[in-house]
Formats: sequence, C-alpha cells, structure tokens
Amino acid sequence: MLMALPFPARAQQAGKILRIGFLDGSTAYGMTVLVDAFRQELSKLGWIEGKNITIDYRYAENRGSDRLSELAADLVRVKVDLIVVTSAPTTLAAKNATNAIPIVMTSAADPVGTGLVASLARPGGNVTGFTAQSVDLNTKRLEILKDAIPKLVRVGLLRQRGGGTGLQLKELRTAASVLKLKLEEIETEVDAKSLEGAFQIAKQKQIQGIITLANRSFFSERKQIVELVTKHRLPAIYFQREFVDAGGLMSYGADYADLFRRSAQYVDKILKGTKPADLPVQQATKFEFIISLKASKQIDITLPYELLARANQVIQ
Repeated sequence: MLMALPFPARAQQAGKILRIGFLDGSTAYGMTVLVDAFRQELSKLGWIEGKNITIDYRYAENRGSDRLSELAADLVRVKVDLIVVTSAPTTLAAKNATNAIPIVMTSAADPVGTGLVASLARPGGNVTGFTAQSVDLNTKRLEILKDAIPKLVRVGLLRQRGGGTGLQLKELRTAASVLKLKLEEIETEVDAKSLEGAFQIAKQKQIQGIITLANRSFFSERKQIVELVTKHRLPAIYFQREFVDAGGLMSYGADYADLFRRSAQYVDKILKGTKPADLPVQQATKFEFIISLKASKQIDITLPYELLARANQVIQ
C-alpha cells in the first residue's frame, strides 16, 4: 500500500526543484523591499532560487479582484507547490482557486473576521500564516494624528475605489466619532492622475490631516502619496515605516519586513512536510511608531514633545 507524502514533501524526492507562487495585488517595484526580506530569509534557511526552488511572481498591478483571481488560477494551472499571499484579497483569490495547494499569508488583516481561516489557533484547510492586525491599529493611528495636531477637526481618509477593507472603514468611522473628528472619505484609484485629483478634493474640503487605509496598493505607490502630502503641506500618518523612509511624517504599525521573514519560516516548514492546518496563524509581535522631524520641518509643523517621546524612532 502506497502512502501519500504530506503536501510538498512529495516533491523533494530525487532533488526536484520546488515551485513557489507569489501573489500580490500591487506592483513588483513597490514590493521590492518586502520581497527582498522574504527571499533573504528563505536563503538563510537553505532555499536558493535556481538551486532547489523557483519563485513565480504574479502582480495584479492594482487592477483589482478580477485580475487577482486570474493570476491565482494561473498559479494553480502551473502546479506550484505553495502560494505566498500578501493580503486578505490575495488570500481570498488563492483560496478560491485551490483547496489543496498550501497558502501562506504574510500579513492578512483579520483573517478570522474575513472568513479566511476558522481560527488563529486552528486555521484548518490549506491556509495559514500571519496577520498584521491592521484593522485594530487604525484607531491608534487616528489618535496619534490628533495628538500631533491638537486643533485637528477634519481628517481626509484615502480609500481605494473598489478595494474592499470594510472592516477598517467601520473601525475608523467609529473612532472618528469618539474622537470628535470629521472623517472625509476620499475614494481614489492608485494611478498618478487619480491620486492628484484626490488631493485636490482634500484641498476643497479643507482637510487638516491625512490617513490612508492599509493596503498593498497604497503601499506600492507610497512615494507618490508622500510627495502629494508634502506638496499640499498636510500632516499624515501611515501604516508602515516605509512611508516615512520615503519622506513621510509618521507611521504606526506592524514591522512588515519581520512578518515577511517569519512567513519564509512557515514556507520552510511546509516545504519540509508540515501541514498548513497544523501551523497556527500568528499575529504581529513587532510594532513601530516612527516620526520624521525632517518631514515636519518641510510642512512647517512642530510636533509636541510628549509625542516625540513616545516614538520608537525619531528621524532627524
């Protein structure tokens, strides 16, 4: 009687090169810094591209759920041994495409609430990985923005048109009400023309500060978003430190590079035979509050000393 080998372990026989699919909703250029962290960790674990693994990258170029579904189906068609996904929408696309190929989430928001896994401790099925808790962190970002700008009343919320993230919206609307802030929701695509138009709307609405929903598309276009925020001299808080690295004022959120490295460790375990259902979904453990004094000078605001004292890092 022949026994089936667990998941990709069957492909390790006879030195076969294993095939990893990587699915993201944004752009290769925008994701480089996080993909590099993932690949470097894989290399440390002995997985070398061209030697014992290949990675098939699929980027939806901010074209939405239909394109993600096409790319997920393509990864299944080429018979990858495992799929790495970077968000809740990419996880859903991969999960809809296959219930057999293991799926590792790098940073999906609220995977239980969105129905991606049964529970964090026992995900079940073929999906596991990491959550960035981005839903829970939006309230904190809004609080920090108000602390930074004591007279803040009108906040512009950038949200991607057709980009989902209903749970984040619900939380932010509640938080704005509690904080007595007027939340002006500005829908936009993530191309240059649409983003410029979004900031013109912000100007018309007399917005005093900016926050964005956490998603891969905004992350991939962070350089342009930061440039527009600076051009319009608006204080803003972002969900990842890479926005501050690109010239932004403040960020508060999970250390995503750490999540991508930890995801590589899950990939390693699964490629060696561990079932996804036996690996609990883990939450982010490293969080960063970053402030750039250089950015504050560019838009001519002085941040309260108490706020600076709370930051993990203040960039001069």
